[in-house]
Amino acid sequence: MNERNEQASCPTFRTSIGGQALIEGILMRGPKKQAIVVRTKDGLLKQERELTFLKDRYPVLGWPFIRGTVNFIGSMVNGVKALLWSAEQLPEEEQEEPSKFDRWLEKRFGVEKAEKLIVGFAVILGAAIAIGLFILLPAVLATLLMGVIRSNFAVNLCEGLLRIAIFLGYMVSVSRMKDIRRLWMYHGAEHKTIFCYEAGLPLTVDNCRRQSRFHPRCGTSFLFIVMITSILVFSLVSWQGGLWTNPFFRVLIRLALLPVVVGISYEIIKYAGGHDNLFTKIASAPGKALQHITTAEPDDDMLEVAIAAMEAVIPEERGSDKW
Repeated sequence: MNERNEQASCPTFRTSIGGQALIEGILMRGPKKQAIVVRTKDGLLKQERELTFLKDRYPVLGWPFIRGTVNFIGSMVNGVKALLWSAEQLPEEEQEEPSKFDRWLEKRFGVEKAEKLIVGFAVILGAAIAIGLFILLPAVLATLLMGVIRSNFAVNLCEGLLRIAIFLGYMVSVSRMKDIRRLWMYHGAEHKTIFCYEAGLPLTVDNCRRQSRFHPRCGTSFLFIVMITSILVFSLVSWQGGLWTNPFFRVLIRLALLPVVVGISYEIIKYAGGHDNLFTKIASAPGKALQHITTAEPDDDMLEVAIAAMEAVIPEERGSDKW
């Protein structure tokens, strides 16, 4: 980290506006609006829409410990839609040819319904890969240690450390890909722009450039909290012998407890985002450290994209987006 980033402006307040890096673009999500801005050969292309929330129709979905899973699933669906839309804006020569499966879906169900099915399939596939790689694989590997380690907590601790090691290995591996590196640069642009807005500075490229790319309320902090929380939750429900030593049963238990882990983790990150104390510093530290991998210094064009997306979602009522 260079000195310029370490001396980012002190935020005057914490905003609830968050974002996501896309293919040559950025999604920003405010309290009432969402904006996607991508850079094309013809300039900036913007898509805006008003937000609707399930909790407004079903208040129970906004309750603490329930809202975490609901928001997580919603973010996954929304993120996949935004990624697909940003990919469609690439020059035709850079776009991949539709697969036979995609063409079959369009022919069978029509373009609009096929797009919804593709999004749903992508979300399910992505969730299955993530759960399989970061939840189930460590659980199965930890089962092999039960003959050597007698302490259930120690086994769960080893499982958690395996999960973190697999996750870090995955992130380092994908970071070597050229396209992912550009994605990380847009991620850095998103963080810098949010910091600039929180500092109360005009949203200019120069002002954003001076900000840090390491933001404490990034989704990477949430992922680390999920991993740590899973160690504690899984340890509380463990017992010696019987079905607990069965890998299949361990997998089922983890799947059943996953909403509990996500719900608790969401409340922790929600609290950490609005407070500044020793606990919140500890909670956000691993995520900020991981951002040395998942963010990179953006160029000016990327900052322009982030600024355009941010300006589109800032609410008219000042302060209504406070975290």
